[in-house]
Amino acid sequence: MTTFAIGEHDFLLDGQPYRILSGALHYFRIHPDQWADRIHQARLMGLNTIETYLPWNAHEPVRGQWSWQGGSGPWSGSFEGGLDLAAFLETVAAEGMHAIVRPGPYICAEWNNGGLPGWLFADGRAGVRHDEPVFMAEVERYLRRVGEVIAPHQIDRGGPVILVQVENEYGSFSADPSYLSKLVQITRDAGITVPLTSVDGAEDDMQANGSVPGLHRTASFGSRSLEAMETLRRHQPTGPLMAMEYWNGWFDHWGVPHHATDAAAAAADLDDLLSTGASVNLYMFCGGTNFALGNGANWDDGYRPTVTSYDYNAPLDEAGRPGAKYWAFREVIGRYAEEPQPAAEPPHGQSPTAPALTDRFSQETDLIESVEATADWAVPDQLPTMDQMGQFRGFALYRTRVGLEAPAELSFAEVRDRAVVFAGGVPIGVLSRQDEVTSVTLPAGHYDLALLVEDQGRINYAARIGEPKGLIGPALLRPAETGESGETAESGDEPAVDTDSPLGTPPVSEGLDDAGRSDDPTATEPVELTGWRYLPVPPNLSRLASTRPAHHGRPVLRRGTLSCPTSQDLFLDTEGWGKGLVWFNGVCLGRFWDRGPQRTLYVPAPLVRAAGPEGADPEAPVNEIVVMDLHPRPGATIATLLAPILDSPIRP
Repeated sequence: MTTFAIGEHDFLLDGQPYRILSGALHYFRIHPDQWADRIHQARLMGLNTIETYLPWNAHEPVRGQWSWQGGSGPWSGSFEGGLDLAAFLETVAAEGMHAIVRPGPYICAEWNNGGLPGWLFADGRAGVRHDEPVFMAEVERYLRRVGEVIAPHQIDRGGPVILVQVENEYGSFSADPSYLSKLVQITRDAGITVPLTSVDGAEDDMQANGSVPGLHRTASFGSRSLEAMETLRRHQPTGPLMAMEYWNGWFDHWGVPHHATDAAAAAADLDDLLSTGASVNLYMFCGGTNFALGNGANWDDGYRPTVTSYDYNAPLDEAGRPGAKYWAFREVIGRYAEEPQPAAEPPHGQSPTAPALTDRFSQETDLIESVEATADWAVPDQLPTMDQMGQFRGFALYRTRVGLEAPAELSFAEVRDRAVVFAGGVPIGVLSRQDEVTSVTLPAGHYDLALLVEDQGRINYAARIGEPKGLIGPALLRPAETGESGETAESGDEPAVDTDSPLGTPPVSEGLDDAGRSDDPTATEPVELTGWRYLPVPPNLSRLASTRPAHHGRPVLRRGTLSCPTSQDLFLDTEGWGKGLVWFNGVCLGRFWDRGPQRTLYVPAPLVRAAGPEGADPEAPVNEIVVMDLHPRPGATIATLLAPILDSPIRP
């Protein structure tokens, strides 16, 4: 039986000193048909270990409904087999590498809600990352289920897993040693026998608060490695030093310039780190993609949603192609690797460029009318959050009826996270958490008021984890200030409101004659707007059949096809599109937004249907593309580019 332990000075593999040279690779962010290639390239760079997180909310999107294969759950971005952790660990083992598994329950990872399920906090009873009975009961249930998958793959049972991490950077969140100690015990009771670790920032207070006896401390940082190791040694006086997260790049937010770090500088700092004898996990080795609605968000002087690409400026790019850091890191690692480094090979299965293809959309239908035809509106007692309606990702329609003799300002306590506002079916403005716009001016008249609300990603770090999404009330009407128009439609002109809205007319509240209704506020007293209806947008719009024609300026569903001669990676160009989602052959690739910095969406080769040489077969399969665009522009086309564009200019 192979053993792995923590010694007085080193990690010990079968009793012999062992340095972990690891790279982070999240199975849920990479198509399963590409796992083997990415893992193989890690070994070619000189690594001996692969590290991955586990996203609880992907594996249990609905309480009690577990998914270890993928392709299930609302707004799922996983592929068939894409959540098969056991298969991923077997692929690591087949390459002759070890594995580190980090199941959380909280993982951060710039992943939606830090991996915690939205349903866990829906009724407000569960605490967040504390020793609280409701939270702990669910966490124990989760970790025991996870243990059933991980335990058979531990190194002492013939598998690749050498370390399991408990929680994640807890010292930057709180200080609750009872919580951490219970997690240690639950993890052990779940059958985990390999050493357990914690990870925290390389700061004294974080290291002090983030671990307990039974956990081996490690650190997370991205520069000044020598200082970081000195800090870690103060708190972990014996045993091996390890950077469990050596940040060799960074992630991007919508509306913020693309992040990139210099390969030579990063390699020099990695050299400093390895010169101390420390082990390392490169975060990330290959970042992959936040397919569908997997992205999280941060709160940094305001709400900042993360983009679809998780390229991370890593050694392997989003499409698995080696960049400058790959070769610079390979050279550094070669100086410290205890085993001979494998010979360098050309990238596997990757062309230096992707094909440039073009086509036109063949159909354009009205999004809201199409959604309305799918189900009946719910009638809650009051303005609900999405969570209260049992929806934990995606988009939702809110609607009520308004009667105003004069323009009025509509405001909410908060909008989480973005809402397109329609008066009588006409778009009149956008409410945005990121832009701190919480009010809009409504025109006079009697009409349907509708808001198409988007959850742009749940916060994955710090105090706002677990907060509900949707419209946060009350919804209040106040007299509009003279000349005020809020963030209105692009023309800036007051829209011509259609009282015979294509949105339809909601039922009139009992005892209310809509013709004589008045919601007009006074100068001193605002009026609360009530009578709300709620309708979730179906998760897979690519399957939504609709023939309802598009209306100018309103959100649309566009459909088209794209012929590709071979099955290979594509970079779908979103130039000329507004904001929304894309499905490629029924799989949601993720979000796009002309705000930048991300312009192209990555299409993994296994999704692409090959048509063969041009003209070879007129019946050859084509690739189906469906685009939900909240702010459509005329003349939009389908196109792919030779290379990705992740650093486009930022637009307001």
